[in-house]
Amino acid sequence: MALPLAFFAVFFAYPVGAIVARGLHQGGRWRPGAIGDVLGDPSIRHVLWFTCWQAAASTALTLAVALPGAYVFARLDFPGKQLLRAVVTVPFVLPTVVAGSAFLALLGRGGFTDSLFGFRLDTSVWAILIAHVFFNYAVVVRTVGGLWAQLDPRQEEAARMLGAGRFAAWRRVTLPALGPAVAAAALMVFLFTFTSFGVIQILGGPTRSTLEVEIYRQTAELLDLPTAAVLTLLQLAAVGAILGVHAWTVRRREATLRLVDAARTAHRPRGAERVLLAGVLAVVALLILLPLGVLVARSFDGPHGYGLDFYRALSSADGSGDGGTFLVSPLETVWNSLRYAAVATVIALAVGALAATALVRRAGRLMRGFDALLMLPLGTSAVTVGFGFLITLDKPPLDLRDSWLLVPLAQALVGVPFVVRVMLPVLRAVDDRLREAAAVLGASPLRVWREVELPLVARAMGIAAGFAFAVSLGEFGATVFIARPDSPTLPVAVARLLGRAGEMNYGQAMALSTILMAVCAASLLVLETAWRRRGDGRRITDATGEF
Repeated sequence: MALPLAFFAVFFAYPVGAIVARGLHQGGRWRPGAIGDVLGDPSIRHVLWFTCWQAAASTALTLAVALPGAYVFARLDFPGKQLLRAVVTVPFVLPTVVAGSAFLALLGRGGFTDSLFGFRLDTSVWAILIAHVFFNYAVVVRTVGGLWAQLDPRQEEAARMLGAGRFAAWRRVTLPALGPAVAAAALMVFLFTFTSFGVIQILGGPTRSTLEVEIYRQTAELLDLPTAAVLTLLQLAAVGAILGVHAWTVRRREATLRLVDAARTAHRPRGAERVLLAGVLAVVALLILLPLGVLVARSFDGPHGYGLDFYRALSSADGSGDGGTFLVSPLETVWNSLRYAAVATVIALAVGALAATALVRRAGRLMRGFDALLMLPLGTSAVTVGFGFLITLDKPPLDLRDSWLLVPLAQALVGVPFVVRVMLPVLRAVDDRLREAAAVLGASPLRVWREVELPLVARAMGIAAGFAFAVSLGEFGATVFIARPDSPTLPVAVARLLGRAGEMNYGQAMALSTILMAVCAASLLVLETAWRRRGDGRRITDATGEF
C-alpha cells in the first residue's frame, strides 16, 4: 500500500486540499459559513439534482445497451473482432468537445434526425443520455467482458444439464459471478457521467448544468473560489458516499471463481447467438460508427470539396508569422501524446497493480477506505486537480512547473482507478489454494505472483493497460492547465483549434481528431494483442488439469 498511498497523497490529496483551503480560508480566517450560503441557493440544489439523476439514467441505459456487447466480445468468435474491440474504445478517448460536436451534427439543426424524421434532439436530455452511452459503451464491454471471457462455461452447462433454461442458468450462475465486474463498470460509468462537462456544455444548452460545469464556471469565469471550493467538497462527499455503497455491495457478492483461458471460451455464434451478434453490430454501427463517420467525413470536407486540405494544413500550422495557434506543428502533438500516454500507463500499471494486490491480500475497514481513495480521482473535478497542480507543485522539493513529467502524472491519476477496477475482480477470483500450493512447494511471494497469478491476470492487465493508455491519450481537463505551450497534447491542440474562428481551424480540429482516433485504435490493438499472447502463452497446470 505504501507506493499507492504516497502517490495519491502527493499528487491528489495535496493539490485538491490546497484548492479547497484557498477557497474557504480568506482574510486570515476560515469561513465555514460559505458552505451554508452555497447549499441554500436554489439554483445550486437544482444543479445537484440534475447531476444525480442524469448520471443514474445514463448508467442504467449504458448497462442495458452494453451488456449484450460484453457477451458478444467475450464469448463469440467472429471476423474482425479484435479490430472492432479497438474501435468501440475510441469514443472513450475523444475530447468531449469533439464528440459533442459530432452528436450536434447528428441530432441538431439540419442533422440526421432533423433531415430524416423532422425533429431535433439537441438541448434535450435524450441527446445527453445517448452521448453518455457513446462514451461509456467500451467501459462496460471491456470491464465486464474481461472477466466474462475467463469464466468457466462448464458451470452454466452443469445448470443446463440439471434442467435450468438458458436464461435461468445465466441469471442464477453467470450473473452472480459477474456481479463485481458489473458493479465496477457501473461505478466508473456513474462517476464519469456524474462529472460530465463537455457533453453538457455542447448538447445540454444553457439551462442544464452539472456540478463539474458549475465548478468550471465559478473558477474560470466568475473567479469565485469560495463557491467552487464548496462545490468541490460537495462533489467529493457525493463520490465518497457512492464509493461506500459500492464497496458494501461488492464485498457481499464476491466469491472465488473458476477461471480458464479466455481462448477456450470463445466459439462461433450459433442459433440465437447470430441474432444477438447482428443486434450488437447494429448498435455499434448506429451508436459509435455513425458519429465517428461524421467526424471523419468533416475532416475531408475542405473548402474546395473533399480532399486532404485540412491534413496538409496541419503540417504548416506552426504559429510562425501568421498568428498561429501553436509554437509547434500540430502533428508534433501526436508524438507528445504518445510519449505522455506511455509514461502515464507505466505509472498507472505500477501503482494500480500494487493497490489491487494489496486489496486482495487484506480486508477490513482500512482496506475499504483505501479502495474508495483509489476511485476519488474519477469523481473529482479535473479543473480542481489541474489548478491544484499549478499552485502546489511549484517549489522544492516538488518543483515540477517546468517538467514534462507533470502531464503524465496527472494522466496517471485517472488511469489508476481503471487498472484497479479491471484487475481486482480477476485477482479476487483466483483460488487461494493455488497460491498456498505454490508457497508450500517453496515459492517466494514474488514467485507466487509471477508463476501463479500473473498468467491468470495477464489478460486483465492488458485490458487495464489499454484503458490507462486510452484515458491518458484523451485526458483534457487537467492537462489543459499544465501542458507546456511548446508541447501540447492532441486533445489540447484540438480544443485550441476549435476555440479559433474560421473554417480552416475547424477543419484542422476535425483532422486532428481523426488522427487521434486512428492512433488510439492502433495503440489499443497492439497493446491487447501483445498482452493476449503473453497471457495465452503461459498456462498453469494443477493435479486436476483445470488450469
